[in-house]
Amino acid sequence: MSSSLVWKKPLSAVIKEVCDGWNLPGPDNYALQYADGVQMYITESNRLDIKNGCILRLTKAPGRCADDLHKGIQSADGGVRCDSLKELAGVSRDVTFAQEFINLDGHNLLVQIVEDSRESNQIMTHTLTGFMELMDHGIVSWENLSAVFIKKIAGFVNSSSTDVSMQQVSLDILENMVLSSHQLFLQVKQEVTMERLVAHLQVANQQIQTKAMALLMALLQAAEDADRQEMFAFLNKKNVRQYIYKDIILSSSPVQDEMAHYLYVLQSVTLNHLEARMRTPLDCYSQDQRDALHGLRQAAFETDSENSLSHERRRSLCAKEFKKLGFSNNSNPGQDLVRTPPGLLALDTMFYFATRYPDAYSRFVLENSSREDKHECPFARSSIQLTLILCEILRIGDPPSETGSSFHPIFFSQDRLLEELFCVCIQLLNKTWKEMRATQEDFDKVMQVVKEQITRTLGSKPTSLELFKNKVNALNYSEILKLRQTERLHQEETLAPPVLELKERLKPELLELIRQQRLNRLCQGTMFRKISSRRRQDKLWYCRLSPNHKMLHYGDVEEDAENPAIETLQDKIPVADIKGLLTGKDCPHMKENKGKQTKEVLDLAFSITYDVEECSLNFIAPSRTDFCLWTDGLSVLLGRDMSSESMRSELEILLSMEIKLRLLDLENVAIPDSAPAVPKPPSNYNFCYDFSQTEQ
Repeated sequence: MSSSLVWKKPLSAVIKEVCDGWNLPGPDNYALQYADGVQMYITESNRLDIKNGCILRLTKAPGRCADDLHKGIQSADGGVRCDSLKELAGVSRDVTFAQEFINLDGHNLLVQIVEDSRESNQIMTHTLTGFMELMDHGIVSWENLSAVFIKKIAGFVNSSSTDVSMQQVSLDILENMVLSSHQLFLQVKQEVTMERLVAHLQVANQQIQTKAMALLMALLQAAEDADRQEMFAFLNKKNVRQYIYKDIILSSSPVQDEMAHYLYVLQSVTLNHLEARMRTPLDCYSQDQRDALHGLRQAAFETDSENSLSHERRRSLCAKEFKKLGFSNNSNPGQDLVRTPPGLLALDTMFYFATRYPDAYSRFVLENSSREDKHECPFARSSIQLTLILCEILRIGDPPSETGSSFHPIFFSQDRLLEELFCVCIQLLNKTWKEMRATQEDFDKVMQVVKEQITRTLGSKPTSLELFKNKVNALNYSEILKLRQTERLHQEETLAPPVLELKERLKPELLELIRQQRLNRLCQGTMFRKISSRRRQDKLWYCRLSPNHKMLHYGDVEEDAENPAIETLQDKIPVADIKGLLTGKDCPHMKENKGKQTKEVLDLAFSITYDVEECSLNFIAPSRTDFCLWTDGLSVLLGRDMSSESMRSELEILLSMEIKLRLLDLENVAIPDSAPAVPKPPSNYNFCYDFSQTEQ
């Protein structure tokens, strides 16, 4: 039946008309359904959502269906009960049916079946599935459930002998309980053992892993701070991240979207433990924090004789050393850590680096504190900014999104991800600083490059710290520049396959344009200098191509001569007699003075050989531009391809301009990578008009 009927008449009239057409009595006992993934009842409230062309299905009315299933579930025949519960699990997805079944107190009937626990695993699985589908509509509150029911569901999860399908649905039910109210969270937390949840993460069944992770994340998110700390302590004790890393992330099966979301949530909730430190400024009156600051200084510089100094001398020495460490306020370095974020987190990362990798720390500080060429990299200032960048990249302080799924596999391979990333990245920063030959004025530019290096590397999802370290160090400053250039070209769509194809089609025409320009330039001619064996520039000579491109005319000229007429040039060489073009050290006049010519002269030298390659005309171009023009023009005369860098640059410029002109009308229009597929020809051409016949 076409859904167009639903738009024109009242729904009851449509159903009556269909029933009359099939001679079915009692139209009130029937209803229409449409397919939306599953069969859904059509009501006055949702009929406008149905698209024209949908196939409708006449079936039992929801009230009648609910009544039949309610009776079937209570049947003394086990087969009837099983079939009824199986059907219930399917039709309960429809909110119209669910309302009718709940009106019959059907949900409490399912609760009773679970509490009695006398049915087979198959029947219990259908019961739990149907119950979950009914509760999903929000018609009945989760808080109305009894403690006995909760204990039973938790028991299915805690038992290692429970059927896998039952465990999967039970985990789903418990997750929804936890998210519905704090009271239910406390009950579920009391009934479900964390050991069993951890055990579920280590099984091979991905669905069980996913549902166990969902319940674990619900418990963590619903917990108060004290409970959450207790749960994290337990998870750390049990090395849960290592289990996730080994059994889920490194599993042969890819991580599914739902699991990716829960891994993202776990990562977010765990890293957000650092938010308090990130938002707390340094307290200059805290002895522990002052000791940590001085610990950084003492780890970098020898302080054996410090105690023997006077107070003023010691204070002056400390200020000098804090300045070498890169603090802006060297007399009171704590002021550098007042800004939040990163607050105390910057002190934590610096102190971790200094104590965990003392050799690398000392090398960084001493290498930069001893430089006097304004290229020193300030450790403290860089560390504070780097910590802030890492907080931004790892989104510390941001609550987990309901749809987020971007997690870092490396997080699950490290106990202290932020600190370990900092230790790698601070050394990367020093390396990038040197590659950019940066000064203090370039600080922000360097930090932008480092942020890009870290973001790009983490975006490739490295699975270990060592792999991250190798990748981020390979992504040096020159690679970043190349990637930026490539992305800019992609953004301008100059690398799209259709554009590249257009470029190839335009090349011959533009190359011909460059050839003509080169020949015209040779016809204008150029003044060259003769260089004697004593390296003294003396006589001038001029060379130009005849307008018909058949003769090269050349001859000596005076210094004040400008563009001499072709008739005044006494010597000439027929183009047909030219045998070859030589450049650089292959030229005869360069071989004669081998070892005496500078690289600059070699780069400007070229010769043409003529007759039987016994004679040559030797040139030294006034500039590199003239060298490119003449060697390209002579190559054209010889029927060869032009190869100068000037030609390549000009061709690229012309191509770019031509492409942009041709794409002006396509601004803001996405260019597909491939042409649309040509549709198949029709089965016949009867629709074509025959012009050969005279119209009557």
